[in-house]
Amino acid sequence: MFRTTLVAFIFMTFLSISHAQKGWEVGGWLGTSLYYGDLNNSINFKSPGLAGGLLGKWNFNSRVALRGSFNFGRISADDADSGNNFNNGRNLNFYSNVYDLTTGIEFNFLEHIRGSKFETYTPFVFAGFSVFKYNPKTELDGVTYSLQEFGTEGQDIGEEYFLMSAGYTLGAGFKWDVSSDLTFAAEFTTRRVFTDYLDDVSTTFPDLARLNAVRGATAVSLSDRTLEDGIAIEGRQRGNSSDNDRYTFISFSLTKYFGRLECPKISKI
Repeated sequence: MFRTTLVAFIFMTFLSISHAQKGWEVGGWLGTSLYYGDLNNSINFKSPGLAGGLLGKWNFNSRVALRGSFNFGRISADDADSGNNFNNGRNLNFYSNVYDLTTGIEFNFLEHIRGSKFETYTPFVFAGFSVFKYNPKTELDGVTYSLQEFGTEGQDIGEEYFLMSAGYTLGAGFKWDVSSDLTFAAEFTTRRVFTDYLDDVSTTFPDLARLNAVRGATAVSLSDRTLEDGIAIEGRQRGNSSDNDRYTFISFSLTKYFGRLECPKISKI
């Protein structure tokens, strides 16, 4: 469904007939990053992270733009913040820096013409594709560990999940001109990613004795942080592998337009 919506959106943007104002637009953004996944499956907003990035657009006309951005965000979650008893007992937590490169098509619902007295604001939507790097970490007894290295769900050495992935991106926002060449925008974009390991949690608890033999006692302590007996049993659910993780940026951007400004329209008598 997500993929169909994305393809349909991109196709429809190229069918748009609009004012032929073209030009580059570059700037930056600041905001917050949010994570949704196995350690935050009820849309808990207790762990927002700092986020920001650089943004560039090529405006084909007053409705459609090709855009790309380099983005950074910190995502995190803690089972202690959950209202779910299983999550509380599982007692896992993580944080990760995410370095994200995104490109796609932006479509304005209204004509957006720089230099105009009237077409200076519009809601818009965005659809595209992202590639990103991440590395889930946690602290144990005051020491920070990169979780992927310890195979916490029983992965064999050399069979750990990759620390780079990709995903589909959808977003929406509202923009308005603060001058003839400066535009301010508020935007929400979310990534439906191809990995379920943003948080190092996806499948089941491993055989802890085998994990200890292969990777050592630290790996066991990172895999099993449960607060009560009977949870970390081999084969018992540790995460939900049927639903991949997601991350979201809420951003406020300022961009400068370097294209041609249209001459004011002459009123007809």
